[in-house]
Amino acid sequence: MTQTAQNIDDYIAELEAKLQKKDQCATSHYNLGVAYVAKRRFEDAKTCFLRASERSPTMAEAYVQLGGLAMNDGDIESCLKYNTAALNARARFAVPHANIGFCHLQMGNVEDAIKFLRKAVKLDSQFVQAIGTLGSALFMAGEIDESIEFSKRAIELQPKFGPAWNNLALAYLEKGDAVQAMNCVKQAQDSNYEVHPGLIADIEAQLKG
Repeated sequence: MTQTAQNIDDYIAELEAKLQKKDQCATSHYNLGVAYVAKRRFEDAKTCFLRASERSPTMAEAYVQLGGLAMNDGDIESCLKYNTAALNARARFAVPHANIGFCHLQMGNVEDAIKFLRKAVKLDSQFVQAIGTLGSALFMAGEIDESIEFSKRAIELQPKFGPAWNNLALAYLEKGDAVQAMNCVKQAQDSNYEVHPGLIADIEAQLKG
C-alpha cells in the first residue's frame, strides 16, 4: 500500500470517528464522501453526500458530487436532477451549469445545452471543460465558426485538451479544410485522445479527393 493510500485510510478512519460523536456536521459528511470516492467506494460516498445535503441543504457541492456519481452509473436524469438542486442552492456556481449543459447535450437537447454552457463560461471564463463542451454543442448546432472559436479558447487554456482538438478536426473537415483537420487529429492523438477511426477515414478521403 502506498503512503498516499494509507493517508486516505487514516483520514477516513478519523472522519468516521468524528461523525460518530458529531453526526450533524455536513462538512465532515462531505469530506468523508470525497475520500470514499478516492477509494472508489461509491455507494458509501453517495450516502455521505446525501447526509451532507440533508444537514446543509445549501451545500451545492454535495449535489454536484451526487450528480457525478449518477453520471458514473449512466443515470443522466438523476445527474440532471442533482445539478439542478445545486443551482437552486447556489445560482452563480458555474459547475452545475456546465453539468446540466452536458446532460442536455447527451439527451439531444442541443439548444438547452448551449444556454447552460454559455452561462457556465460567463460565470467562470477559465472553465476548460465547459468551454470545450460548448465548442462541441455549437458544432452540433451547425455554428461551425463559433465552435472553432470556443475549441481554440479551450486549447489556449489547456494545450493538451484532446476533446477540443477533436472538435476542431470535425469543424475544419466540415469547412473543407482537410489538411487543418488532420493536423488537429494528430494534436488530439498526441494528447492521448482516442479519435474515432471514421473521422480519420473521412479526412483521408477528402485529402485524396
